Amino acid sequence: MEHNSEKPANGRKAAIEEQARLRRERAAEKLRENLSRRKQQTRARRSGEADQTIGLPAAKMDES
Repeated sequence: MEHNSEKPANGRKAAIEEQARLRRERAAEKLRENLSRRKQQTRARRSGEADQTIGLPAAKMDES
């Protein structure tokens, strides 16, 4: 007699591994985006151009 309880466990394990793989891919993509943005900021500073950012979000004051 075969045990059917092994297949769902393997399926769950595969689903968890797939989720982990997707999470790692998303994290890697975010790191690449961040690195690219930081390199662009560094290049802009070297060439004397202003950064595209406008202050810090936490430092904004109400202008009324």
